[in-house]
Amino acid sequence: MTPVLALGQNVVNLTYAVAAILLILGIKRLSHPTTARSGNLVAAAGMAIAVVVTLFSPEIDSYWLIAAGIAVGTVIGAVSARRVRMTAMPQMVALFNGVGGGAAALIAAAEFHRLAPAGGALAGDILAAIMFSALVGSISFSGSIVAFAKLQELLPGRPLIFPGQNIVNALVFVASIGLAIAAAATEAQVWIVLLLLAALLFGVMLVLPIGGADMPVVISFLNAFTGLAAASAGFVLDNVALIIGGTLVGASGTLLTVMMGRAMNRSLANVLFSAFGSAGAGGGAAAAGPDSDGKMAREITPEDAAVMLAYAEQVMVVPGYGLAVAQAQHATRELADLLEGRGVRVRYAIHPVAGRMPGHMNVLLAEANVPYPQLLDMEDANPEFQRTDVVLVIGANDVTNPAARTDRQSPLFGMPILDVDEARNVIVLKRSMNTGFAGVDNELYYNPKTTMLFGDAKASVERLVSGVKAA
Repeated sequence: MTPVLALGQNVVNLTYAVAAILLILGIKRLSHPTTARSGNLVAAAGMAIAVVVTLFSPEIDSYWLIAAGIAVGTVIGAVSARRVRMTAMPQMVALFNGVGGGAAALIAAAEFHRLAPAGGALAGDILAAIMFSALVGSISFSGSIVAFAKLQELLPGRPLIFPGQNIVNALVFVASIGLAIAAAATEAQVWIVLLLLAALLFGVMLVLPIGGADMPVVISFLNAFTGLAAASAGFVLDNVALIIGGTLVGASGTLLTVMMGRAMNRSLANVLFSAFGSAGAGGGAAAAGPDSDGKMAREITPEDAAVMLAYAEQVMVVPGYGLAVAQAQHATRELADLLEGRGVRVRYAIHPVAGRMPGHMNVLLAEANVPYPQLLDMEDANPEFQRTDVVLVIGANDVTNPAARTDRQSPLFGMPILDVDEARNVIVLKRSMNTGFAGVDNELYYNPKTTMLFGDAKASVERLVSGVKAA
């Protein structure tokens, strides 16, 4: 390499380092709502710098294809950002994550197609990076598409299982590894194509038996896969920006996966291979009824519930997926404003895995302009329940089940939960007595302190709003 070229490459790498620093700073600022907007802009600026610098590469000879790709991606991204509801954000994250993995796999396949015919005997590190990116990127792509389909209800949210599924999955994965070895050993194009197909199949088979309750963990896990595939593609292309960005995504996705597993007291192996929640596919009673011990759940009218809320001193709202799917966040904010106008202190208890992805409840409530200081994490909310007059549970099921503390036979045992049963009164808004994703009855519903208000969450909250106004 001549001194001029070396100087140019050093400038490019330095610019990539600046882009990476901006990306890191942007991610850091995303950790708090007051800085999240600027953090998004800072990270976007870093990525824009990396893209612009890459466009000056002397190896590029098809600028019109790049321009077309940027145009299509910009349109899709802008339309999605404008039109996708906050309630659908988890499936959009899954879809975009899959696209990243698919892009890394296609880059690996394209580079293999370009380099392999040039006399064979590719460098071992390049071959390893190509195979890893093709394998992991394809798994991330197809797995994320299945996760998207489950969240979008294009596929059933319950685990889809058949006898011997784990064995079949293991065989498909071993076959994928074998095809990667064959492609690396022979540098024949047919093997890389078969590898991509086998990895795509494995991604589908991996996610199908995972229930909707575990989708947040799966999306985070596949996000880590996408990051690793992108970093590996960076080694193939000798692109520092891809290596740094992919490593950041892989590390953050891995940490988030571990944190969510701890929040549910479950291992990653249990999430991936246990078909957790398959027992919950059946329906439950449409209205209040006795549990296995003969205890009865008590119903309450919207008018009585509104009076209870209106004359409380402190109310804690516990949002869950029921709030999200009913899009009840704005009605809930209206109810909170009415209560605060009467001198009631209102706050929100957020479980780490409430909803369909980490931060899902925070984003929904932020959309309704709920003040951030009113949102309490589980560790801060639990000590407050003993001082709370009324807890309003909107759709949250497994994350409020006391069996997680008391019943060693329960699949939820050991999972940290919101201790809503320690409050003086609990009102649960729910469509029916159906079980949650874990497939077990919630003991909270039969607690003498608890009353059930059945119906669509948004409609129920709107009736509570009318009742508080009349109280």
